[in-house]
Parts: sequence; C-alpha cells; structure tokens
Amino acid sequence: MIQDTTKPAATPSTPLSGAGDTRIGASIRAAGITKVYGQGGADPFLALGPIDLDIKPGEFVSLIGPSGCGKSTTLLLASGLEPASEGTIEVDGKPLTKPISEVGIVFQDHLLLDFRTAMQNVMLQQEIRGLDAKEFRSRAEVLFERLGIKGSEDKYPRQLSGGMRQRVSIARALVHNPSMLLMDEPFGALDAITRTQIRHDLEMLWLETRKTVLFITHSIEEAVGLSDRVLVMSQSPGQIVEEIRIDLPRPRPAHLGEYPEFAKYAERIYKIFAKLGVYKF
Repeated sequence: MIQDTTKPAATPSTPLSGAGDTRIGASIRAAGITKVYGQGGADPFLALGPIDLDIKPGEFVSLIGPSGCGKSTTLLLASGLEPASEGTIEVDGKPLTKPISEVGIVFQDHLLLDFRTAMQNVMLQQEIRGLDAKEFRSRAEVLFERLGIKGSEDKYPRQLSGGMRQRVSIARALVHNPSMLLMDEPFGALDAITRTQIRHDLEMLWLETRKTVLFITHSIEEAVGLSDRVLVMSQSPGQIVEEIRIDLPRPRPAHLGEYPEFAKYAERIYKIFAKLGVYKF
C-alpha cells in the first residue's frame, strides 16, 4: 500500500496571481433545461429536469441528491459536453452551444496517464492547447506547492497515493487558468482523513483564485463545508427542490461540528431527503 505523503497546502509564498491567474470566475445560467436520453426512439428516458441555475461569478455551489438523479448530467450540460434536450444555458452571458475550453473538470477517477509523471500529466494541458510551456510550468509548480504535493512532480501515478493522484488531477484542471471548475464527486474514492484535508486545501485554493465552482457530491458534510449555496435535488428525473445558503465563516474548520449552525444545515438536508423518500427510517 502506498503511503500518503501529502502535506497540508502551503501558506501562499508565490501567489497564483503572479503566475497568470487574473481571470475571474464565469457566471452560469440555465433556464428550463432537461435531458432526455434516447429522444426520438421507442423508449426515451427523462433523466433530468426541468431545472434552472443561476451561479454568480466566483461562487461555490454544490449539487447534492440521491444516486441517479442527474447531478453528473447537469455538470456535463454546464460544460457543453452534452447538449440539453430543452432549455438554454449561458456562460458569462453567452449561449452555450458547444464544449467550452475555459473549464477545468475533475472526476471521481483521477484519469491520470500511467506512463506520464505527475508533472507531465499536468503539462498535458499545455501540449494539447499549444500554449507557452514556460508559463504553464511556472503555474504548475505553484499549484503543486499549493496542493501539498511539491516533490512529487517526477513520480508516476503508481507511486502516488489516491489522495495525491487526485491532487494532481486538480492541478491539471486548474493549470490553464479556467474561469470555472466542475467537480464530479472528486473525493468519493478517498478515505475520511484524506477527504478532510483535501477539502480544506481546495477551499483555501478557491479563496485565493475565486474560480466559479459547481461541485457534485453525495456527502452532506462536503456540501455544507465547502459551499456558498447547496442545491438539493430530487430523485430521477432530478429537479432542484430547495436552495440552502450556507452562512458560515471562512475558512471553515476541519471539524464542522464546532459550529452549531452546521448541524442545523445538515438536519435540514436530511429532512428534505426523508420527505422525498430517499431515507426511510
């Protein structure tokens, strides 16, 4: 078993703003979007919607809901990787009609290439986009420091723990300085201790860069611990049944139980799921 040698994220010594990080987060607006799979066939399946989204620039918003409710589908629609069956999506006020390049995506599986080192995996963005290698390398080095994986640049994925691999995946998603970060259960495969540390490090990085984040999770603690707002979804076909604004000071502690308000937010979400029939106690 590979030991996790990840260190807590460093206190900023070289700010990301000094490595080309001047782009503010993008707004995401969706009106009446639905997704039907097999549309036009004999057995179409309504997977999502209709739902509306209004995510402000630099906002951290989580979608939480039962399995199969359309959370990941919503993320794919917001990135332009999947077309909506109905409704409209705008990013920074412009209609979304194709996949966009100013986005970073992190999935539950790190999707690193086994034959490339950690740094080479991150620099893949530069190679594909044909952009300045020196600037990308500088930014990548700062991200490795900020994400607590400095010193792992020349290691291969098989030499890294699960948490370290996922941190490399986050660095790869951010190295091209996107205006929005889409994360689909990025900590789902990690142990509880690693999840807590990486959640904290992600929050600190977000506080510095203020990218717009759409975060998909099954974890109520993650949703409340990271978000400005939590959007609660129903079973399939998923719809947003409630919006909860999270008013807790930042940065938030590793142990959210220190705040009585956290328990109230968590209980509110549990009650919504119980009302929907997701939980049967």
